[in-house]
Amino acid sequence: MNEPTRIALIGIIIEQADAVEPVNKTLHKYSEYIVGRMGIPYRERDINIISVVLDAPEKTISTLSGQLGMIHGATVKSMFTKKR
Repeated sequence: MNEPTRIALIGIIIEQADAVEPVNKTLHKYSEYIVGRMGIPYRERDINIISVVLDAPEKTISTLSGQLGMIHGATVKSMFTKKR
C-alpha cells in the first residue's frame, strides 16, 4: 500500500561554503521526491538560499530536513501544507 504524501517546502540558508557539497549530495538522495528547487546566491552577504518543494511521505520529509539540519553551516526550516 502506498503511503500518503504531503507537499512541503524546505528552506535552506547556507552560511559556509563547506556546506554546499553535503547539502547537494543529501538533496540528490531524495531527488525522486523533489518537485522543484530554486537556489539564490546572495553574494553581497556571502550566503546561499535554497528553496526545495517536495511531494513525499511526511516521515521522508522530516528525515530529509533532519539530515540537512545536521550539516554544519546550513540552517533548515520546513513547512507543510495543511491539506493532506
